[in-house]
Amino acid sequence: MALTWLIGFLYSKLMAETDRIAAKRKFIGFLEEKNLRITAQRRAIVDTVFGTDQHFTAEQLLEWAREKDSSVSRATVYRTLPLLTESGLVHEMDFGKDYKIYDPNYADHPNHNHIICDDCDKIVEFESDRLDQLENEISTGLGFKVKTQQLRINASCEEMKRLGECKNKGN
Repeated sequence: MALTWLIGFLYSKLMAETDRIAAKRKFIGFLEEKNLRITAQRRAIVDTVFGTDQHFTAEQLLEWAREKDSSVSRATVYRTLPLLTESGLVHEMDFGKDYKIYDPNYADHPNHNHIICDDCDKIVEFESDRLDQLENEISTGLGFKVKTQQLRINASCEEMKRLGECKNKGN
């Protein structure tokens, strides 16, 4: 049983890495089609974006990319983000904050849902067969066919409910 789980886990990690490599190649091809140079800074940004499955802000991306290449500029990050979203490989999300959140898993899983903690801004991604079934039932009943679907749930951390504060607030 443990060996089966381990094999499944390793297989899923390998597939995720394969998907990331394919996404990176697709984006490089997208840049080439637009006759845009693939500079060292842009490569550091691309490596960073396709090296994580975490949601991120532009400022987080800048910080992470600078760990790979300290010369990465804020301007290059802000010029590259619209290209990433235009390519369809990253999705820009607006949760009503004064900044946008970017989702690098969008191309692999365009139909997925998010729970956002209003206390600490933590984002948890989830999928649900029951929700998929319900959305198809509703759409079909109303004469539509689903292309994409996104559900956003705003909530408070259980820790906030238990303790009156969230240890992640401000992090």
